[in-house]
Amino acid sequence: MAKNSTRTPAPKSSLQVVVDDPRDREGKFRIVGGSKSDVWNNEVLNQVWGSLWLKGADEVETTRRINAATAALVGIAPRDELEAMMAAQLLAGHHAAMECFRRAMIPDQPFEGRKEALNQANKLSRTWATLLESLNRHRGKGQQRVTVEHVHVNAGGQAVVGSLQTGGGGGDEKL
Repeated sequence: MAKNSTRTPAPKSSLQVVVDDPRDREGKFRIVGGSKSDVWNNEVLNQVWGSLWLKGADEVETTRRINAATAALVGIAPRDELEAMMAAQLLAGHHAAMECFRRAMIPDQPFEGRKEALNQANKLSRTWATLLESLNRHRGKGQQRVTVEHVHVNAGGQAVVGSLQTGGGGGDEKL
């Protein structure tokens, strides 16, 4: 039996998007979200809080965990919105990895459960390390290293490794 396929139109939304609202440019909470926009800064903070495992925590423990996550975000000190996103993911990844490690240590669980928890913790830890590397690279702290593996000097050629200073006169000076 076919149902009536006519649909009533959805009511028009009253959603209003405001871009670059001057009232949202105070940056009071820039310390947590790296932005002049406190709408953004609050969003990042709420995302970090939402990544916390709070099931079973009482009010005191919930407050402690939220304060600790906020302190960590302040400690990372995002300088812009991209850094805030990476910082939020770092915190979420850390909390998720630690929860997986905790679950892997629950006594009397089947081997497969422990193995899966450790596998997920390993993946989250590697993701965390990659995020940290990306944050450091964004901040200009990425390590730059040049490794010379093979140097060939043909007969009659010269090779110099290191810094070289020559005299200003030209003549018979030896290097």
